[in-house]
Amino acid sequence: MASVSVDGGGGRKRSLDSEINMVPMIDLLMVTVSFLLITAVWTHMSRLEGTTQVPGDPDPATPRAEVGRLHLDVRGGEQPFHLSFHKGAAVTDGIDVPRDAVRVREGQTEVTRYPGLSATLEELSRSHAADLSSADSRVVVMHTDDELRFGDLVAVMDAVAAVKDPNARPARAGQPPEQAFRVSFAAK
Repeated sequence: MASVSVDGGGGRKRSLDSEINMVPMIDLLMVTVSFLLITAVWTHMSRLEGTTQVPGDPDPATPRAEVGRLHLDVRGGEQPFHLSFHKGAAVTDGIDVPRDAVRVREGQTEVTRYPGLSATLEELSRSHAADLSSADSRVVVMHTDDELRFGDLVAVMDAVAAVKDPNARPARAGQPPEQAFRVSFAAK
């Protein structure tokens, strides 16, 4: 058994020989270390990956052609989604998409889907195919407010990811088809 022996000093005093049991201290240390390791893993499991990279040229001094881009206005509440197509600073097309949420059971969880939003994005990608041909233009810029629930944000991002690129090479066996759009968030 793990213990530490503390011997008393010499002299006239009676020698003191006591043992300190180290097992409870080692147990406490092991529990603390395992708790910290498990907590570190849990903090990484529920994260959304995001980058601070803004689509576009890294050098703003060089003039570049105006790129068409889809903007998606997602506000909290029951307001419809607003999709607009921007070419530079000009808005060339805009449409309101009803917020028709469909609850779907996936395994043991129930998730929200927006199939109408996916269909409208697919239609807009076909109607503006020439403007959305470059990789830089195939970005959906999301505008949100602070009242939007996390589950709704994920459902909207899933709706954008559900649109597949019709011009992409056929997917290999076992791989999903390439997504038509990437998601970027607008800064206030």
